[in-house]
Amino acid sequence: MTTEPEQHPVNGLDDVVHQRVRLGILTVAHQARRVEFGFLRTALGLTAGNLSQHLAVLEKAGLIQVEKGYEGKRARTWLSLTPAGGRALQDEVTQLKRLIQQIEQGSSAPES
Repeated sequence: MTTEPEQHPVNGLDDVVHQRVRLGILTVAHQARRVEFGFLRTALGLTAGNLSQHLAVLEKAGLIQVEKGYEGKRARTWLSLTPAGGRALQDEVTQLKRLIQQIEQGSSAPES
C-alpha cells in the first residue's frame, strides 16, 4: 500500500489572498473591523486606482464587503471583512506557519 506524500505547504496558499497588497488589505480589515478607503490607501502606500483594483478582486471573491456612503458632505468608502474573508485570511496564516515550520525544520538538519 502506498501513501500519498504530504502536500507542500506552498500549494495551500491562495493566489487571491497571498498577493502582497491583498494580504495587507485583509490584515488591516481584520484588525480594524471596518476601514476607510483613504486610510487603507495611505497605510499600504497605494494609489486610489491600484487600491480599487485590488478591492474589486477581493469583493468579487466574497472576501470583503464594500460600503459607500457619506460622512458629512464627503463621499466615503468603507470596507469590512466578510466571514469568508476571515476564514481565508486564517487559512493563509495557517499555511504560512506550516511553510515557516518546514523551513525551520529543514535548516536545523545537519549539512552533508
